[in-house]
Amino acid sequence: MPFYCWNGKMFCYFWKDKKNNQPYIGLVKGHHLHQPELVQGDRKKMKVLPIDPLQDIPIQLIHEILKESSSFY
Repeated sequence: MPFYCWNGKMFCYFWKDKKNNQPYIGLVKGHHLHQPELVQGDRKKMKVLPIDPLQDIPIQLIHEILKESSSFY
């Protein structure tokens, strides 16, 4: 799985859910984020932002989450 790095450390990745083939953005230090749209599931440190391919991509929300997440690096 390809990761995007920030300052030499794993930051986030893009993938798709195995069950429903829906894309999502995974955030490595997501457990520090308190955005209600992020889903932790069974993960300990990562949270994901599901992306509905039938809706517009929430650019503003993604920007806010990435900006908040970058503060941990």
